[in-house]
Amino acid sequence: MEEAVKLIVGVLVLLLGFPIGTFLAKTTKEELKAYQKWFKLAILISAVGSLVSVILRNDVLLFTFLFIIIVTSGSLRGRK
Repeated sequence: MEEAVKLIVGVLVLLLGFPIGTFLAKTTKEELKAYQKWFKLAILISAVGSLVSVILRNDVLLFTFLFIIIVTSGSLRGRK
């Protein structure tokens, strides 16, 4: 039961990443244009980190890396 609660809380926090990414995109347009390649690199590193976290079965790192991916990709997507 405790694992299910942790999983539900983790998913809810991940879902919060979507509005946070959109908000950041709207408030930091200049930084997004100048540092777009670094944002893409952060997404790539986080994707690799999330795969490693799955292999190591570390839920905290997995959700952290997925949150970074969601917020960063949301920021890049919302910059238009």
